Amino acid sequence: MTANDRAPSAWTRGLAPRVHAGSTFALVIVVIAAAAAWPIYRTSAFVLLVAVSVSLATVVAFAARAFAWSGWIVCGVLTGVVLVTGIPLAVPSRMGDAGDLLRGWGEVAAGVVLGWKDLLTVELPVGSYRNLLVPALIVFLVGTSAVLLLSWRAGRRAYLAVPVALSMVSFGLVFGRADVSAPWTVGSITLYAPVETVLGISGLLATLLWLSWRTHDERARALRRAADSSGVRVARRISPTDRHRVMLGLAMIAGCALVAVVVVPFVARGMDRDVLRSAVGPQIDLSAQVSPLTEHRGMFDDARASEVLFTISGEELPARVRLATLTDYDGEVFRTGEGAGAFLRLPSAIDPGTGRTIDAHIEVSDLGGVWMPTVGRLHRVEFDGQRAAELADGFYYSTDADAGIQIAGGGLTDGDAYVIHAVESAVPELTTVTAPGAEAIEDAPESVRTWIERHLEGVDGTALDGLVTLLRERGYLSHALTVPETDTPEWVQALDGYEFQPSASGHSLGRIDAMFTRLLEREDDPRAAASGNYVAAVGDDEQFAVAVAVIARELGFPARVVVGARLVADDDTLAVCDAGICRAGDVTAWTEVLSSDGQWIPIDVTPQHTRSPSMEFTEQRDPEVVTDVRPDLVEEVVPPAPEQQDALVDDGDQAGGSIDLTWLWPALRGTAAGLLILLLAVGPFLAVVIAKALRRRARRAATMPEARIAGGWEEFLDAATDAGHTLPRAATREEIARAVASPGAHHLAHGADRAVFAHGLGLDEADARAYWDAVEAERRALVPKDALWRRTATAVSLRSIIRPLAPESGPLPSSTERGRRSAPHEPRPTT
Repeated sequence: MTANDRAPSAWTRGLAPRVHAGSTFALVIVVIAAAAAWPIYRTSAFVLLVAVSVSLATVVAFAARAFAWSGWIVCGVLTGVVLVTGIPLAVPSRMGDAGDLLRGWGEVAAGVVLGWKDLLTVELPVGSYRNLLVPALIVFLVGTSAVLLLSWRAGRRAYLAVPVALSMVSFGLVFGRADVSAPWTVGSITLYAPVETVLGISGLLATLLWLSWRTHDERARALRRAADSSGVRVARRISPTDRHRVMLGLAMIAGCALVAVVVVPFVARGMDRDVLRSAVGPQIDLSAQVSPLTEHRGMFDDARASEVLFTISGEELPARVRLATLTDYDGEVFRTGEGAGAFLRLPSAIDPGTGRTIDAHIEVSDLGGVWMPTVGRLHRVEFDGQRAAELADGFYYSTDADAGIQIAGGGLTDGDAYVIHAVESAVPELTTVTAPGAEAIEDAPESVRTWIERHLEGVDGTALDGLVTLLRERGYLSHALTVPETDTPEWVQALDGYEFQPSASGHSLGRIDAMFTRLLEREDDPRAAASGNYVAAVGDDEQFAVAVAVIARELGFPARVVVGARLVADDDTLAVCDAGICRAGDVTAWTEVLSSDGQWIPIDVTPQHTRSPSMEFTEQRDPEVVTDVRPDLVEEVVPPAPEQQDALVDDGDQAGGSIDLTWLWPALRGTAAGLLILLLAVGPFLAVVIAKALRRRARRAATMPEARIAGGWEEFLDAATDAGHTLPRAATREEIARAVASPGAHHLAHGADRAVFAHGLGLDEADARAYWDAVEAERRALVPKDALWRRTATAVSLRSIIRPLAPESGPLPSSTERGRRSAPHEPRPTT
């Protein structure tokens, strides 16, 4: 701070307007920043934090100004305020005994350093979860104090308030959601990302207005200092130049705002919004985890089938308990991948939407792994027991997959318990939904498509429901390839009248192809038509869930596979958990398809087990041919071994030379968005350069040589003005040339006087061309070649544009010609 800034009398004299303007600017920035950060927290604790922290920041700023505190003292005071108010404002859960307070101070200190990254690994809104309000406390306490103290300063350091203010606004935008707000439609105009655009434009506009006021205030203070030192009072009136400058600035701001509000969001619609949350998240690679679907067969071993995995209880329970949601299929294994979305740490609560409320208590016995049983759409979870805090920290949830994982201590163990508060929405019938459209699974077996074409009836959900029903009727349940002859497995004993049929494990495309090939062969067998027994596909939920997902994709339904357990079922042949006790043998899998209205619809896929398939096929004789056959020309052709699709080979090189241009449109849109942003940044400067070039071209292309020479003089004056020379008003050209002090200025002034006043000299094209060559030489000489930054500033300067323009063509009367002294008049006030 300067001595003038620290003088107490400044509050009552010149600094009051600056304090008022800076305080108003800080208040506007606080409101915009709070609105931008509200979606992150969405809790009354955040509102209280903003109100208290801004009030304390204002008190600290006024005290620092009044007592002339140094920057170190201000930092020390703000640190003390953070320690004192951090627990009640940012970590309210630690308001308790001395032990809680000590842990609370530790969490406040950790939040200052690590809270920013932790904020990105928690699902929004975070509420008052743990210490995630600490970053907001830092932003609104320290940020507000910095904006106030900097905006009140004199000199160039005051402009440091601008980046601080924009950083406060950016906090809510860059730490917020990866998706943008819903478009606003006003008549025939659709505004994309309206909330984010309005907040960004509001912050930028507030900053520009404050900067404009500061510039005006600095100019007024400079005039007053000059008047005080010289004793000459200068009257300040709004001139046409001032109005021209204001209108030009408003037009440029309006143009940039129009591009930012309409053009850029329109081009960027549908593109991923990259924020910090997009790049930072839980370091969990679920694709490296063993897919629960591959372990499905192991659940039915006698050593495992009767073991209790978990117990669920409650007054209102759902029909299903979800363990894992498998979204990505590579032709070999269905696993959890990018389609499941990000698994983020769950704050105190998330919005589950509308539906039937579920409060389920789950106690784990022998589950193992990272997958955590969940129900419905999660609202919040409360962990019990000695590991409650550890389990809360290790719980991650994906709202896209409606699935949770637990990484604390390697996952859930015996004795862990928790209560899930969730919502279950009514699921529409599959026959009533329509397909939103989805790409078929790459390299789907031709046998699947042939079977679909043969049995397809109806469209959308009706067609899918019919195919699934037919597949389950013609499938047969089997959990093993072999069974002991003496000891019947428990799963076989549980199926009344069951006749064992072997089936291989795995759910690769090769395994699915074998199922549908067998179905097609059985349908072509005359014996099947005679007996009415078309059962031929043998397997269990592992194969049939994947088969239904492949069929659904062929019909345009996005599909995923879910591993879990049923609590109730309409079909008494399906396995359910008895009295909420879920054993390993109760684990099942089903398929979920996405309807056009955004709902995931579960589809049971377990095949029937009451009617065993017939493995006999009718052998048909070859037709008799009456013509002679020449055996010596007949060669036995050994068919090639069938290719295993379990190990898929990339046949991209064998494609028919087609060019994949799917990348072109996203690339073009990204390039267009980048160019528009670049245009938004450099467009105003480019417009100034183009305007000057067009003006220079018009002057040089005048009809008469005399007018071209007069225009050349105007071009020289504009170049001198942009280069920083102050030209005297109401002066002759010779006087202006002496003020510029350029080597060739006098020659240009003399040439312009001859062209304007000495008529009949017979000037020709060569004279005008020579004059303009001299003008160009003088323009280049006004700014040194090695001063690149100064040459750039001169090129985009507005000084020559906003000054009053003189007529550019034809001889003018001496009374109005600029550069010749007119009649004496009262001197105009200067700025």
